[in-house]
Amino acid sequence: MARTAEGLAAVDAAIKAAGGSCEVRPCDIADGAAVQALVEGVAEAHGRLDILVNNAGITRDTLLLRMTDEQWDEVLNVNLRSIFVACRAAIRPMMRGKFGRIVNLGSVSGLSGNAGQANYAAAKAAIVGFSKTIAKEMGAKGITANVIAPGFIETDMTDALGDTIKTAVLPNIPVRRFGKPEEIAAAVAYVSSDEAGFLTAQVIVVDGGMAA
Repeated sequence: MARTAEGLAAVDAAIKAAGGSCEVRPCDIADGAAVQALVEGVAEAHGRLDILVNNAGITRDTLLLRMTDEQWDEVLNVNLRSIFVACRAAIRPMMRGKFGRIVNLGSVSGLSGNAGQANYAAAKAAIVGFSKTIAKEMGAKGITANVIAPGFIETDMTDALGDTIKTAVLPNIPVRRFGKPEEIAAAVAYVSSDEAGFLTAQVIVVDGGMAA
């Protein structure tokens, strides 16, 4: 699952404490049937589906010569196939509602490549072409599709890199810091909004200038 049960409970509590409301539905993102059932279930329960944000992802980093078939398949299954399944399931209710915002999380690794991440970079690069295709197929239906491509963000995934790697990366980021999850959330919020109806098939890079 993308989050632990404790993590989901914390998200639920934080949203409600801020005066919002939410519904938590755990799902194994690597299980295509479960992903489809989740999306269809939400649309059925609420009568419509307006916004889909695909954010789950994993890494299994190693040099290509050492990468196993299992490491390749695991990353492609979670980081790419789950997005395909979720988008396919979401498009039908979005078409019925004549409105949709699809936001897929990519990565600067998918734009420039990264040593030791052949599987991850391949999945993230594929998300770009996939999202642009959705934008062209669904634009006339009021559905947009965009990619947010983060750089190094302060998450559990980057924490696992260790201080040596993080120290080496920082000089390559013009703003001299890692990004914050809230900064990615702000970009997602905009492309999901009513005001972003003319923005589609785009890759919005949020990386502190690293890939410029």
